[in-house]
Amino acid sequence: MRPKTDLFATLYSRLAFSLMVVFIAIGAIMIVTSQRMFETQRLFELVANLVVGTVAFSLIAALVVFRFLTLRLRRLGSAIEAFRASDFAKPIRVETSDGDDDEIGRIITAFQEMSERIAMQLTQLEHVDRERRELLANVSHDLRTPLASMQGYLEMVLIKEDGLSQEDRCRYLQIAVKHCERLARLVRDLFDLTKLEANEVKPQVEAFPINELAQDVVQKFALSAQKRDLRLSASVSADCPPVCADIGMMERVLENLIENAMRYTPAGGEISVGVHRAGNRVELRVSDTGQGIHHDDIGNLFDRYYRADRGESGDAGNAGLGLAITRRIIELHGGQIRVESTPGLGTTFTVELATA
Repeated sequence: MRPKTDLFATLYSRLAFSLMVVFIAIGAIMIVTSQRMFETQRLFELVANLVVGTVAFSLIAALVVFRFLTLRLRRLGSAIEAFRASDFAKPIRVETSDGDDDEIGRIITAFQEMSERIAMQLTQLEHVDRERRELLANVSHDLRTPLASMQGYLEMVLIKEDGLSQEDRCRYLQIAVKHCERLARLVRDLFDLTKLEANEVKPQVEAFPINELAQDVVQKFALSAQKRDLRLSASVSADCPPVCADIGMMERVLENLIENAMRYTPAGGEISVGVHRAGNRVELRVSDTGQGIHHDDIGNLFDRYYRADRGESGDAGNAGLGLAITRRIIELHGGQIRVESTPGLGTTFTVELATA
């Protein structure tokens, strides 16, 4: 900010001007009254009146100047007390005029900005604390379910060791392994999301054809989709330019979006993955014909551990971290992700990435 050249831009100049006015007024009074001092019989009376008037006038002028200078300080003090009484939740508000840009005005402005920052940070801390409690509750639930199931089947194998057939033993162990894999996937997602949010992971950016990556990932999920009676297809443009991104992270994005679509698409449904040019960017789309998402849930869809009610086809055991990880990866690449959905008809996730 450039320093102001106004004569009264500082408190010192205002105080000096006020005192100058007072002394000029006193001097004028002395000049007027001195014209009558040649009358000897009234000399002492005039001197006494002059002294009393000068003292009284100076005192009144000093009080006026003091009140003028401290009025905004008193307002600031009252605002600070109100800020403290509100438990630092309501920022300081002090009425100022356009000319209040001296030292006191700058102090008031600084206190107002500080109070706004403190109130905002307290609100953010409350939000983070609330999310932390929800996270712990959801993590506890999602960890307890596979652990309890895995423990139950393993105990069954130990208790009925001699009475179990080889087929039953293999079946129980397979179920236990499935729950163990589910638990490991949840722990991996938790670690990955934590590192992404803490900016501990930096994308290894390079140019690569994302249309080929999309076809490879679709082929990877083809057998799983077939087992669920889902039609999974890829539609890519041959002239699609390469993108600048981390191949591993983009593969994770595609996997999360396809897994999410498969989780909420009933048997007989269809999932399509498309890669196309969109101006100077590349659009990656994953669409499904599932239950869809209610409009009120779309705003919270990418929050960690947020799970919208999307029908009976949803996997109740899913932790809900995949979309949060996906959004964070896209943000690290400077891209955008959006979702469009119609309840009962399906959902489309669109990712925009910069070209190489």
